[in-house]
Amino acid sequence: MKIIKTQVLTLAVLLLMFSCGKNDKNVLTLKSPDGKTAVTFTLDEGKAYYSVSKSGERILNPSRLGFMLTDNDSLCANFEIIGTKTDSKDETWQQVWGEEIDVRNHYNELIVNLQEKTGKKRLLNIIFRTFDDGIGFRYDFPRQENLTEFEIADELTEFALANDDSIWSQHLFDRDYEQLYTKRKISEIADTVSTPVTIETADGRYIAIHEAELVDFAKMNLYLPLTSANSRSGKLKADLTPWSSGIKVYAHTPFVSPWRTIILADNLNDLVNSRLMLNLNESCKIIDTQWITPTKYIGIWWGMHLEKYSWVQGAKHGATTENMKQYIDFAAANGFGGVLVEGWNIGWEGYMVGNGEFFRFAQPYPDFDIEEVSSYAADKGVEMIGHNETAGAITNYENQLDSAFRFANKYGIHSIKTGYVNPLLDGKERHSSQYGVRHYRKVVETAAKFQVMIDTHEPIMPTGWQRTYPNLMSQEGTRGQEWDAWSTDGGNPPEHSTILPFTRALAGPIDFTPGTFNFTNPVHPQTRVQTTIAKQLALYVVIYSPLQMASDLPENYENCPNFEFIRIVPVDWQKSIILDGKIGDFVVTARKDKHSDDWYLGAITDENARNLKLQLNFLDKDKKYTAKIFGDAPDADWKTKPSAVEITETEIDANSVLDLHLATSGGAAIQFKAQK
Repeated sequence: MKIIKTQVLTLAVLLLMFSCGKNDKNVLTLKSPDGKTAVTFTLDEGKAYYSVSKSGERILNPSRLGFMLTDNDSLCANFEIIGTKTDSKDETWQQVWGEEIDVRNHYNELIVNLQEKTGKKRLLNIIFRTFDDGIGFRYDFPRQENLTEFEIADELTEFALANDDSIWSQHLFDRDYEQLYTKRKISEIADTVSTPVTIETADGRYIAIHEAELVDFAKMNLYLPLTSANSRSGKLKADLTPWSSGIKVYAHTPFVSPWRTIILADNLNDLVNSRLMLNLNESCKIIDTQWITPTKYIGIWWGMHLEKYSWVQGAKHGATTENMKQYIDFAAANGFGGVLVEGWNIGWEGYMVGNGEFFRFAQPYPDFDIEEVSSYAADKGVEMIGHNETAGAITNYENQLDSAFRFANKYGIHSIKTGYVNPLLDGKERHSSQYGVRHYRKVVETAAKFQVMIDTHEPIMPTGWQRTYPNLMSQEGTRGQEWDAWSTDGGNPPEHSTILPFTRALAGPIDFTPGTFNFTNPVHPQTRVQTTIAKQLALYVVIYSPLQMASDLPENYENCPNFEFIRIVPVDWQKSIILDGKIGDFVVTARKDKHSDDWYLGAITDENARNLKLQLNFLDKDKKYTAKIFGDAPDADWKTKPSAVEITETEIDANSVLDLHLATSGGAAIQFKAQK
């Protein structure tokens, strides 16, 4: 449902939001609705630049715009402005699911119409939108005689940050973005990094650079070019993921690029709660969304990583009829909506030797009776979550896409986890190339036709598609908890999860798969989950996903009082707040349940123990609450005593102050139950 509140602009408002600098027709400034943020477009000797300021302080110095096409064909100079157009919108729309229900979309817009002064006189429009929390801009190639089909060799977009602040980024490893984030000065970047990147300014503010509505284009990465003096330029530059041909993008007019996004936040709460990226995507295209249902799930997945089960049919095959019935029983007994089944279909033998061409997405193994299992699940009120691993053989998958989703629908499967475990798609193209982007979009759009929700692993980095297609529920695209089963470096370090909410999570929900209770690893004894159990519980609040997995084996949850928090914590929210935190050190997140007056809180820390004093003034003022706290015991320690949890209850209200002790790599998970 949408509540539209579009404003009609008066001449005075238009003049406030848009102006010509110093009476120069080649300098145009667009301000945000609150007047604090300004983007200035400048045409200097035919070349296009933009700069950004907030509250009078320069954020981005003049930064280049434009493209190089193939054959050294420049579409970045010799321009003149032939027209401009301004607009504004103020509306509030509702998410089908999310970290909050209502999203305000309030922006001012400037479209600059450019044309080459001589030669082919080609047209290029640049669209700017300013929000109170940042800006977005994109390129629009209108239909025209002298530019029909074309190839992009390079995007010249720059982000010339005014100060050499600290930046959190991960090295570009295209397949899955499963790298650790590091902090350094912007000037120290010597590699190509993946967006989103998050910048901490010297005065405690934040800048995040990413993109929105990545459709039929290549993903934007960033690097610092070398100058002629062989030093870093200081200007982050776009680096599009190429096809194997070296071409970045194949296009024909009319054509638009993704939005380039810059969030400007005064604090971590504003950073995390920016909806700029979602607002720059199209409205929902699915008319009936009742079938799109966030849920918690379990699955045989963790047992496979510990080599208790195998994906391939044989003595240790995990996806058997009897195994699935046991997992369904556990899910039904504990209020879980789904059970993930991996390794159920023919083709895993080929996958084990690196060939995904043998996968069949509507042919179960003989020891997995899908008709019997699906009927059993339906009787228990549980749905199976299917798994379609492609091993990167996406042509094989696309040839079966309709039949795969039709098969899933037949057996009551409305959620599918897709996978692309291969460095290249179809043996030649990178995941975040235009080739890959087209495929991922096709899967989501096709799934919507069959009322199937998607959880993508080894994805492209999210860019807000979930607004347009809310059946795109969650994605991996990060170093998740599976690394705690087999990584040679010992597993995810304690600070990892305190970084993700302010970096990767800005792009969209993460299927992080928390909930591990047993820290013994018989296969890789030196690798383990580097947290306490209380921190595992807190991750359900801190790291958001509308599909949340309880990752451990059912036997590790049985008769365990700590499991209660996983059973009761919601996955869909009315409102979310970052109460406190520091990137890489600790995070405190509070969220209000979408379907009740209850609140939940998750607090996590890095390798350092921490004492927190929390003001609870985010709670509803007129209510009393029973706080049930799942916290680290006084002697808890992630290395020596990770399972030491204290469960306590206390009566509180919005005026209360809560003292929390977090152990090393520890946490606290709290339910604030509203009293009747």
